[in-house]
Amino acid sequence: MILKFSLKEFAENGYDRASTNNIVENAGISKGSLFNYFNNKKNLYVYLLDYSLEIIEIMYKEIDTNERDIFKKIGNFSLQKLEIHRKFPYVFDFLASAELEESKEVRDIIDGRISLIYDRGIKKIYENIDYSLFRPDIDIEKAIEILNWTMFGVGEKFIKQIDRFKDRREFGRKVIKEWEVYSNMLRKSFYKQEDI
Repeated sequence: MILKFSLKEFAENGYDRASTNNIVENAGISKGSLFNYFNNKKNLYVYLLDYSLEIIEIMYKEIDTNERDIFKKIGNFSLQKLEIHRKFPYVFDFLASAELEESKEVRDIIDGRISLIYDRGIKKIYENIDYSLFRPDIDIEKAIEILNWTMFGVGEKFIKQIDRFKDRREFGRKVIKEWEVYSNMLRKSFYKQEDI
């Protein structure tokens, strides 16, 4: 509970405005208990940063590097991301706020850590993709941008609905079904006809 409410507090307020009083009140613990584990606010923030990045690393390890179809690979990755969001609802919000964090107290710690792991993840997603499936008249970089924007939009839509689904399989089926509609439309636009 401490981690959940700590991630939420920092994600919503940033480092300087985040209140350890709010964290302990929401978690139902004493301030002494919080600082017994973390000593101070900065140590708590750094722990949350490392904890969140470990979760992202786990997600990246699940990427199937043998999958050569970009549509399938991004679809599978996005499902994993939604599952992580379901289990750890504030991790992505926390990391997004950390990227924008301006506090001098933690900026140096953040710099490098987040970009390094994101760069590694992007590299793994696009590793081993068969770009010969694309039509020769397609700008592949722009096609991939469109694909990413579409998947991001679908992901955001389902993040807002995620709490409505108690059954994970039902949630997964609904996400896959919707992604397949968009994926098939884009596949027809970007791939050679014989590769569809």
